[in-house]
Amino acid sequence: MSQASSVMGGTLGDVFWDLPPWLYYTPGYDLGLSVYVANPTDVDKEYALLARLSRDTTQISEEALPVFGYTWFKVEPGDVAKLKGALRFSETNAVLTLLLYEKDSGEVIDSAATMLVAPSSSVLPPAWPGAPVNTGSSGFDLSQMMGMILPVLMLGMVASAMQPKKDQTKRLEPGKEPVKQLPLGRGS
Repeated sequence: MSQASSVMGGTLGDVFWDLPPWLYYTPGYDLGLSVYVANPTDVDKEYALLARLSRDTTQISEEALPVFGYTWFKVEPGDVAKLKGALRFSETNAVLTLLLYEKDSGEVIDSAATMLVAPSSSVLPPAWPGAPVNTGSSGFDLSQMMGMILPVLMLGMVASAMQPKKDQTKRLEPGKEPVKQLPLGRGS
């Protein structure tokens, strides 16, 4: 059974951003980001963005993000609004969720999320999609890694040994253009 997917799958609007699924974040620093709000409809839509920070089931904060100084902003039919900005939080080891509200329906129609992880934290970020499942060991197996890397290194060494030697007799020749001299000064 195949699952259909669409980049702009929302019927009233979509929100995307350039943040990864998790990132290291130190409280008090700016977190720069680009946000894209798409209007897949054939009429103007008004949207609002909210940033929500939560840990487990506890909401830490939620605030409206002004766009061009206003809570609600319009996106023309079939267009994408490209927004740049920065957020700053006093918490980390929490999930940052960007919520897209559509004015006519009054509902959250799409969202994007990332986990903020303290750099020196014992909290482990979630695994990337397709990553091996941690079985309780340290997850680092040097023999397995060397078994994967060694053939690549060997191929690289053989390929570099088989390359033809470069001709060492080629040298740069002086330019053919005549030497330009500065004009004599006034005192001459």
